[in-house]
Amino acid sequence: MQFVFDGHNDVLLRLWTHAKDGSDPIAEFADGTTVGHIDARRAREGGLSGGLCAIYIPSGDLVFADPDAEGRYVTPMAAPLDPLPSLAIANEMAAIALRLDQAGAWRLCRTVKDIRSAMAEDIFAAVMHMEGCEAIGADLSALEVFYAAGLRSLGPVWSRHNVFGHGVPFAFPMSPDTAPGLTDAGFALVRECNRLGVLIDLAHITEKGFWDVAKTTDQPLVASHSNAHALTPVARNLTDKQLDAIRESRGLVGINYATAMLRSDGRSDSDTPLADMIRHIDYLVNRIGIDCVALGSDFDGATIPEEIGDAAGNQKLIAALKEVGYADADLAKLARENWLRILAQAWREDRA
Repeated sequence: MQFVFDGHNDVLLRLWTHAKDGSDPIAEFADGTTVGHIDARRAREGGLSGGLCAIYIPSGDLVFADPDAEGRYVTPMAAPLDPLPSLAIANEMAAIALRLDQAGAWRLCRTVKDIRSAMAEDIFAAVMHMEGCEAIGADLSALEVFYAAGLRSLGPVWSRHNVFGHGVPFAFPMSPDTAPGLTDAGFALVRECNRLGVLIDLAHITEKGFWDVAKTTDQPLVASHSNAHALTPVARNLTDKQLDAIRESRGLVGINYATAMLRSDGRSDSDTPLADMIRHIDYLVNRIGIDCVALGSDFDGATIPEEIGDAAGNQKLIAALKEVGYADADLAKLARENWLRILAQAWREDRA
């Protein structure tokens, strides 16, 4: 079995949502459930040993557009969020992450050494990530507090605009060059993340924002859960020019399992073969190299291929990759080692 460290999941969103309905988030994760994609039992069964666990503030007004007769769709941008309610929700999700750690249901990791130790002990290695920084004000004081709580990775924007920059819509076919990039506050956020050692994630940002980060950051360029625009031209995917910049920085792209970002028709349909995933992985490996490709499932946040189903099915992708010729050493890179290298660089650790 190839143990996997995954670049993106929304399990905290699911646990927070169910807690609002009276569920115990600790029991739901630790004891297992039949809903969603990730819990401790299914993660262990599928070799999912850890990952970046997102604090994401939902956009309740967002309605995804249906494809027209030609398969095209443009979902209107989600409305900007109010900072104070966003901070309250982010605090609640961070509290769940901390309570899971205290209960021993997972380990909240702040270093790559922590991740490797948790993996060796068969404990889920969670890294606190923030997907869209609506909970962080322009003065960045909340960033320091979340950092102290364990935040080690963030995306300045989700697919909506905020004080730091602009996100891309969910649309097909569409270029990621849809709006301006970083604001002045966004440039300041990037510089502060560099100072603290917080990974910057480019998964949802506009193309102009991508280049703004690229010219400002001292980190490798990372898109935690994105695919190849040349194969699936949704606005969320990366152009060849962006991929080349990631390669030149020795950065990373985490393959997103979301079917709308894998299929050539851009549709969200669980009846999507693993061949579509392998097609994107092959394309990225050929374009940017085996050292710059990893996994970024989007478990608990997207429609994924039914052949995988949930975290318990994660090894089916590994087996499919092995069947088409990927060697064990390369599978180890794709499954975990590339992520651990990137995190060690972003967190400025001497060794991974």
